[in-house]
Amino acid sequence: MAKVKITREEALAFHLEPTPGKWEVQATVPMTTQRDLSLAYSPGVAVPCEDIAEHPELAYDYTNKGNLVAVISNGTAVLGLGNLGALGSKPVMEGKAVLFKRFADVNSIDIELDTEDPDEFCNAVRLMGPTFGGINLEDIKAPECFIIEQRLKEEMDIPVFHDDQHGTAVICAAGLINALHISGKKIEDCKIVLNGAGAAGIACLELIKSMGARHENCIMCDTKGVIYQGRTEGMNQWKSAHAVATDLRTLEDAMKGADVFLGVSAKGAVTQEMVSNMADNPVIFAMANPDPEITPEEAHEVRADAIVATGRSDYPNQVNNVLGFPYLFRGALDVHARAINDEMKIACAQALAELAREDVPDEVALAYGKALSFGRDYIIPTPFDPRLIYRIPPAVAKAAMDTGAARRPIVDMEGYTTGLMTRMDPTASILRSINARARAAQARMIFAEGDDPRVLRAAVMYQRNGLGKALVVGREDDVKKKLEEAGLGDAVRELEVVNARNSRHLDTYKDFLYSRLQRKGMDRQDIHRLAARDRHVFAALMLAHGHGDGLITGATRKSAHVMELINHVFDADAKAGAAGVTALLHKGRIVLISDTLVHEWPNEEDLANIAERAAGVAKHLGLEPRVAFVSFSTFGYPVSERAEKMHIAPRVLDKRGVTFEYEGEMTVDVALNTKAQEPYPFQRLTGPANILVVPARHSASISVKLMQEMAGATVIGPILAGVDESIQICSTNATANDILNMAILAACKVG
Repeated sequence: MAKVKITREEALAFHLEPTPGKWEVQATVPMTTQRDLSLAYSPGVAVPCEDIAEHPELAYDYTNKGNLVAVISNGTAVLGLGNLGALGSKPVMEGKAVLFKRFADVNSIDIELDTEDPDEFCNAVRLMGPTFGGINLEDIKAPECFIIEQRLKEEMDIPVFHDDQHGTAVICAAGLINALHISGKKIEDCKIVLNGAGAAGIACLELIKSMGARHENCIMCDTKGVIYQGRTEGMNQWKSAHAVATDLRTLEDAMKGADVFLGVSAKGAVTQEMVSNMADNPVIFAMANPDPEITPEEAHEVRADAIVATGRSDYPNQVNNVLGFPYLFRGALDVHARAINDEMKIACAQALAELAREDVPDEVALAYGKALSFGRDYIIPTPFDPRLIYRIPPAVAKAAMDTGAARRPIVDMEGYTTGLMTRMDPTASILRSINARARAAQARMIFAEGDDPRVLRAAVMYQRNGLGKALVVGREDDVKKKLEEAGLGDAVRELEVVNARNSRHLDTYKDFLYSRLQRKGMDRQDIHRLAARDRHVFAALMLAHGHGDGLITGATRKSAHVMELINHVFDADAKAGAAGVTALLHKGRIVLISDTLVHEWPNEEDLANIAERAAGVAKHLGLEPRVAFVSFSTFGYPVSERAEKMHIAPRVLDKRGVTFEYEGEMTVDVALNTKAQEPYPFQRLTGPANILVVPARHSASISVKLMQEMAGATVIGPILAGVDESIQICSTNATANDILNMAILAACKVG
């Protein structure tokens, strides 16, 4: 995959908008009435307090302790940036908290402790222990990180896990299991060389030894060379534990005949000559970030038989900690574990290795833009494999139960696995897939409103993120000025600015437009004004003539007006069968509502057309369409002339013989809730509807905006479906990110 380019301005805007930071707290219980408040606080709260005081294990039942992890740092070793201090580390810790939620539905709070004293740090964390189900230590420099973790493990009865050490070790171990499987070697027979005797390196070697690697076969190196028995320079107790009796003194010496190289050191630490001197089918894990000890290209130039992994996403076999820590904690929390022990870490590594050997789901291949199958370039699962959430935690939980670390063993493991499947947010994989498809398409995207700073920022993001070429309709001087005001002055040279004044195609555009509109009261002067002066029309003409692959507009004008202008160039109205479909993303669900753009008051034939258009959009998004024609009545009751067309529309689809699921008419709760569907055993939906076809455009608009404002739903659309070319119309209150999302949909030709 291509490496994503992030600008300073993008990064700061992401952390600033829509509110500062990356997470917030929301209540999970109603807090509306006096009764609610009395139950949540005084006097009702006294009851669970007394029960927990008498039986502490009940804290896991009556509080959020069982699904709450603290991400704690003092900022002394932040992401390769060094000692930024406690406050400087906060954005990273917030980010880690978000990853816990995104990948494993673990609630997490970031805590930054302003001390470099291990005693103060340990005391602070220990005293907070009752609050949390687990502690994730992060970005603490060595050797203090070893001291802190060891003490807290001894003093606390909940899992304490330093991810910089053990997270890397677990993923490294998973990759090594498969690399040795491919090369036909056994870990106990391998000569293993580790370069980088810091927290991650030492943890990697310790875990690999726990898995069967022999102490005498493992050579650890640091900046001063091999760590051998009797060495005194630059030593500490953690390095000394891995010292071996050997005459080898340099990394170059150690690499001769080595089966495995593990690097957590620095760019360029390994040369091609060192790789040449390794054993047959060498395994090279060059995990230094951001640049590996040796690149895969450099290694393969001299050793075609090498299996290479790095820490980077733009190379195969990425050693990525996000494959480990969310699922380790998920499994540990679910059995109320006292610790995360070696057996649990090894179980995680083995489960990851086994998963990589299985067939890769289509949605993963689609997201990465290529087929993936077990082999030298695929020994570690991808972070976005949807199976991780229900394959790794059960393995970890079972290991905790087998080793006595679990307070509350899981009785029904099959039921537990099924429950984990429902915790995965399906919208995330859908959006990931769309992004990957857009990147593969490399569409030339026309941004019609180049005088708007939001549109310009979206255009810059589109191009810099490797999605394709951005074509901006506007005046060069105005675009330049607005980019500079937005802090993106260096993007002026990157974007292609187009307008009628510099287009050699204007006469062709005008002839085409005149042929369409001459019998609609338009003369040549009218045509010139439209083509040369209206950016929406000019942009649509560019698209119609193949001078772009997709069009984004609507950020500065209301959608109804933009639709009128686009219809001068394309047949994008109700007669042509066009429809607007809006996607609502909320609490892990995605529901499409239509028609939100074209039909004012559709009849039953129109409603059937809308259903077909919406089903097509759903399939483009990777959803299996389930259409509900919704009304205030359900299957004819109460009787109303206004609801009759919703009752007839399914019969129209019956005659057409469509292949997707549909049913109606029904109320929204029946459409979306399987419990509410139970009184109607004859209905044909196999699950909650994911497409709602509504009676009129006004009801569609009300539904979308109500969900957006009251429930905080993410809105994508309206997506214009049923038009020959890929056109997407933003809302006037769209952010730059919203506009970028619409461009991505246009690039994928969703619609």
